[in-house]
This record gives sequence, structure tokens and C-alpha cells, in this order.
Amino acid sequence: MLPLRLVIDTNVLVSAAIKPAGLPRTVLLLAITKPARLYVLQPILEEYIDVLARPELKIRKGLRFQLLQFIKSRSHLVKPTRCLKVTRDPNDNIFLDCADCARADYLVTGNQKHFPKFWKNTKVISPRELIGLVSPHLI
Repeated sequence: MLPLRLVIDTNVLVSAAIKPAGLPRTVLLLAITKPARLYVLQPILEEYIDVLARPELKIRKGLRFQLLQFIKSRSHLVKPTRCLKVTRDPNDNIFLDCADCARADYLVTGNQKHFPKFWKNTKVISPRELIGLVSPHLI
């Protein structure tokens, strides 16, 4: 299997934290395991930290710390080249910017309607679609 260059939207990370047996957790594990590569921008890391700490999500502090340390140690930090204004939600632009800088193959999100279907060479897909793409190669 060729290395996959991935960007993961915050909603996938939150779902991975809340549902340990769900597809988003599998996507997160795939993204930080070779040959895949997870790419982030500093603002994405900051959003991960802020959102995971929201009290209404009831994510244990220890789990938040583990997830964030795991991501920080296994992801590739890229620097944005410009500030994009493509999506309706300004907070989502950082994910397209990261995908652009990383030349990502896929942006994985649970909110596909917030993004274009493609951004340059990056396809926007759901966690289920990513699992469907890589599962034949895992056997």
C-alpha cells in the first residue's frame, strides 16, 4: 500500500474519543500508523485541544492528554502558505489549508457538506469511505 497523506477534521477526533469501538477511532489509528501520514497545522492542534476540552463532551482529561500526545508525536506539522477563505465556516478553512500544504490525498470528515468534494488533489471523504479504501489492503 502506498503512503496515504491524511488530514483529519476535529469531528472525527471527537468521535474517536467518545466511541472507542467506532470507525473514527479506527481512522485515527490508521492515520498515525505507517504507511499513512497524518498532517496538521498549529491552528488545527489548537482546535483539537479546545474542542476536546469542552465540558459537554465529557472526555476524561487523561484520554484527552493521551490522544493529543499521540497526535503530536505521530503527526507531521506543516506551515500554511496562505490563509484560505473557501468554506462557509471560517473554522473549516484550516483543514483545506493543511490539505493544500501537505498535498494530502484525503481530508477525512464527518461533515462532508461543509467542504467541497475535492480541494485541488485532495478528496474529502467520510471515515467509512476511508475504511472502505484501505480495508482491502489490510488483509
